[in-house]
Amino acid sequence: MNIFLLSLKNITSKPLFTGLSLILLALGVGLISLMLHIDKHLQTQMTNNIRGIDMVVGAKGSPLQLILSAVFQIDVPTGNIKLSEANALQKNRLVEYGIPLSYGDTYQSFRIVGTTQEYPALYTMQLAEGSLWEKSLQVSIGASMAEKTGLKIGNTFLGSHGLSEGGHVHEDRFYTVTGIFESSGTVIDQLILTGLESVWDIHDSHVSATVQIGDSQDYGSEHSESGESKEASHSDNHDSNGQDIDQREITAMLIKFRSPMGMIQLPRMVNENTNMQAALPNYELLKLFSLMGIATTTLSMVAFIVILVSGISVFISLYLSLKERTYEMALLRTYGASRQQLLGMIFQEGALIALTGFILGVVLSRVGLLVISMMLKTDYSYDFSESIILKEEGYLLMITLGIGLMAALIPAIHVIKINLSKTLSDA
Repeated sequence: MNIFLLSLKNITSKPLFTGLSLILLALGVGLISLMLHIDKHLQTQMTNNIRGIDMVVGAKGSPLQLILSAVFQIDVPTGNIKLSEANALQKNRLVEYGIPLSYGDTYQSFRIVGTTQEYPALYTMQLAEGSLWEKSLQVSIGASMAEKTGLKIGNTFLGSHGLSEGGHVHEDRFYTVTGIFESSGTVIDQLILTGLESVWDIHDSHVSATVQIGDSQDYGSEHSESGESKEASHSDNHDSNGQDIDQREITAMLIKFRSPMGMIQLPRMVNENTNMQAALPNYELLKLFSLMGIATTTLSMVAFIVILVSGISVFISLYLSLKERTYEMALLRTYGASRQQLLGMIFQEGALIALTGFILGVVLSRVGLLVISMMLKTDYSYDFSESIILKEEGYLLMITLGIGLMAALIPAIHVIKINLSKTLSDA
């Protein structure tokens, strides 16, 4: 007598009840699993991208917008800031280093960012091919950007003005790819990095307008490739193109503090005494996660309610099925089946429905994650498709199986109390 096969036959004999239970379970498990993966991906992405950045300085506006645009490159910047003010802040004794970012152009929706080689070093980027940019209009590109566009070492391309497709193409200035970074799981995977002088040169014909550009020699002796001191880098008020340095602007600057005192003093000083805005990534992301946490908790509660309703459905299905099979159970007892075997059959039915619902829910969550990843790739060039089994999903499996077993408990008790002689005689 194969109790397992009997359990399977009993489950499939009621396809409507079983199907409803599985749908409810799959929806509940899938929603919770999806929330867990989204939260995990966001936490990982944001933690990877804010390392080494204590403060972001930019134009006044929304602090969160400044963080999203300067650190994660997924929002428009709040504006420009004067290079002279950023340099003055960088000289502060509490600042260890500052990395400028200048952008405003794109290629196939991927941002072209003018910066220094300290920026990829901040994320410990390694080159898969080629080398870092050395001259104007040379670029090093991220792994995801290279994969999507098909750009190779030595290829050239034209940038377009604006942070989305459809802007004016700079037809007279070609960028040349000199290096491709290895995949790192950071924002640089989606960027085109070039020297600050490239952004200056590409907009040289528009010097009468505000230009987003920085100075590669304004980073202090310990962060300057040439090794020149800050005083030397400011010895002339004009750059090589004859542009007045005091009139030049950058989009943002990423700041690292020398000591915890910087966290206490500098943000307030910048916000109150300058035309710039200081935003703290950890603080702003904490607020963002707090808001997201409310939504995630609400959705998880709804999902757990759906799972509980599914458990009730499993109980009803097993109980009604058992009432119809009371004579069958009594007959099995007469053929030698023990109470333990019959109990095992009932609990197996509950566990099988729960396990099948859990598997379907996990599959559903992966499909949802794939859809969200495709949307994020299209809108923000972020990839959330990588999927692993989370330990929280193990806890979810145990909860789901527990609900399935609990749903089978009352029917199992009913099996124990079956009166063989009365049941067989009534039949």
